[in-house]
Amino acid sequence: MSELKPLRLLAEEAEDLEIISAAVQDSVVKAENLNYEARIRRFSLEINRYRWEEGVQKRHDGERIRSLLAFDGVLGVKTRAVTKADPELILSLLQVTFTPDEEPPGGTVTLLFAGDGEIALKVEALDATLLDSDYIWNTRHTPSHERRKR
Repeated sequence: MSELKPLRLLAEEAEDLEIISAAVQDSVVKAENLNYEARIRRFSLEINRYRWEEGVQKRHDGERIRSLLAFDGVLGVKTRAVTKADPELILSLLQVTFTPDEEPPGGTVTLLFAGDGEIALKVEALDATLLDSDYIWNTRHTPSHERRKR
């Protein structure tokens, strides 16, 4: 296993969120692990994050780690092409962005998934957290964004 410490990242500005977005690129999440708690205004995802920071020497030499990606101060959630109807559906997270409102500090956090799925979180202020667990495993599949040749 790796000697890297688990990530503990916070984002309160768009530039901070870019770092979290890079860390969670190609994470996978089951639909049942998308959780909006309206009462406490929190949206969270339990993800299996590919450890890009680990570096990959060979195509089949990567690691995944169980992580929590959470957003606090969420006022509302909208989805497009993302549903929890099939709780076993696997979604692949590609990018997380923040678009500020004309009147700061509020805005919209957008989670973009493969297949054009999208979740938009209306937030009173950007407050994101990425917490890795200590559950790490090897994976033979390194994510690739290049088209496969047939």
